[in-house]
Amino acid sequence: MDKTYYSKLVKDEALRLGFTQCGIAKAGFLEEEAPRLEQWLNNNHHGKMAYMENHFDKRLDPRLLVDSAKSVISLSLNYFPEEVQSDPNAPKISKYAYGKDYHLVIKERLSKLLSFIEQEIGEVAGRAFVDSAPVLDRAWAKRSGLGWIGKNSNLIDKKSGSFFFLAELVIDLELTYDSPFVTDHCGICTRCIDACPTDAILSPAIIDAKKCISYLTIELKEEIPEQFNDKMDNWMFGCDICQDVCPWNKFSVPHQVPEFAPTESLVKMKREDWEDITEEVFSRIFKNSAVKRTKFKGLTRNIDFIKKV
Repeated sequence: MDKTYYSKLVKDEALRLGFTQCGIAKAGFLEEEAPRLEQWLNNNHHGKMAYMENHFDKRLDPRLLVDSAKSVISLSLNYFPEEVQSDPNAPKISKYAYGKDYHLVIKERLSKLLSFIEQEIGEVAGRAFVDSAPVLDRAWAKRSGLGWIGKNSNLIDKKSGSFFFLAELVIDLELTYDSPFVTDHCGICTRCIDACPTDAILSPAIIDAKKCISYLTIELKEEIPEQFNDKMDNWMFGCDICQDVCPWNKFSVPHQVPEFAPTESLVKMKREDWEDITEEVFSRIFKNSAVKRTKFKGLTRNIDFIKKV
């Protein structure tokens, strides 16, 4: 078996399928991340995301997710939009949720990549992961050479910034492995820390989710605490502040993924349209959208909360 040839084959096909980057790491235990994850959980920085406490060992070792796993193929997919919401006063939606739910879009591409591997190389055992299983995406992406983890805890690539999704294929095929990304190019920059209106970035790469606007508008199912009533910066679903201010995102270019294109009605909606949104309009605009995760009730809760300011 020519591992180098197979690795190139996989990477070339990943790029042909539209992925932005593809790197490969040897499957194993994430020693550096183990104490960090344990401390983060012990400090209750995960808030109400109780699922983060589950499958601790599996989060740190993909060999517990896929029997005889040998390789973790990390992939990124650009979602930076060409068009953004037109009304500067309208409640804001994170750029990643403009179009079709990324879980659906990426899983389809991962399925095609796995089928390609089986056709060209032979039968392999493997699983695809898209932010829906106990896998530490950023750790594997860094280990696969795709970038470094910035102070805002996002993976950053020098050529394209950070507006991209991460996903993995964990397979039982031995391949040629890329070198981990070891250089931190954030330097002394603290723009993301300084810009966060809720002070959610406690220290470089340490986020208190309980203060994060994305957590408050998506993960939190209870009422948003009143302490944040003047700190939401008009975000109704997710938040892009720490990415928008990052100097590396000056290199972001519009994606080439048709499924991520927003509907015209979404980007053209004005503030009053959002404040008067009905469940019927919600279902039409956000059909097959990641925004459906918060449901109509959750989105209107968020809109009502930021409307108080």
